[in-house]
Amino acid sequence: MGAECITGWEHEKRAHFDEIVENYDRIRPDYPDRLFADVLGSMGSGRKKALEIGPGTGKATAPFLRAGYDVTAVEIGENMAEFLRDRFREQRDFRVIVSAFEDAELDEGGYDLIYAGSAFHWVNAEIGCPKAYRLLKGGGLIALFRYNLAVWPDGDEFADEIHAVREKYYFSYYPSKERSGRRSHGDFAKPSEILNNYGFEDLRGYGYKEVSLKLYDETLTFTADEYIAILDTLADHRSLPEDNRAALYAGIREVILRHGGLHSLDYIFQLYTGRK
Repeated sequence: MGAECITGWEHEKRAHFDEIVENYDRIRPDYPDRLFADVLGSMGSGRKKALEIGPGTGKATAPFLRAGYDVTAVEIGENMAEFLRDRFREQRDFRVIVSAFEDAELDEGGYDLIYAGSAFHWVNAEIGCPKAYRLLKGGGLIALFRYNLAVWPDGDEFADEIHAVREKYYFSYYPSKERSGRRSHGDFAKPSEILNNYGFEDLRGYGYKEVSLKLYDETLTFTADEYIAILDTLADHRSLPEDNRAALYAGIREVILRHGGLHSLDYIFQLYTGRK
């Protein structure tokens, strides 16, 4: 496979997070409380059994444990799994299975909720979507969520300088990738965007009903070093040749410092749900 075809997000790279556990937990953004409130509100009252796909360090795990859910987490990384066990060691209703979701042996019809935070794009959707459907109880909910950047428009001096650095050191290695313009809420509802984010175009194609999409806006501000640390948790950035990656990070850091030392980013968090 030539460099013109690679993306940095190939499935074989999905275990790379196991190398950066502490940094991932420290720097990755948390999800909005209102996103979890919406998921929990749609589940109704009573004790629930949940299955989490790709929990990482547990950023999306804690809210469901606090709500009294019995949570089984399927995590591909041994180091991530050990971090999770230690983090939630006092939780009796929490367990970790070390496996890819596609391969995990789980109880069919056993879960009220199946959810994944910024993880389902690593699953083979042709296997994962029907498998999740089989694992859900009747009326059970699948909730897929993630965060996206509303990319800056052209014409902004700061943005243009960042784009120039990325063009030189990032897109020179990933020449087939599109240069994203600023995206609106409507863009994230398009089948093409669902496909890009989750690996399929519509949950309805797998039998799910009451499919809905909700978006949540957040503006987060980072120092130069924090922003570089975030970039270094992304599979496509970590897959760059070392010379490209070092030059990219140095160039972006210099731009941020020259413009005051802080970088504010508009995030659009996305919640995509369906029922069995």
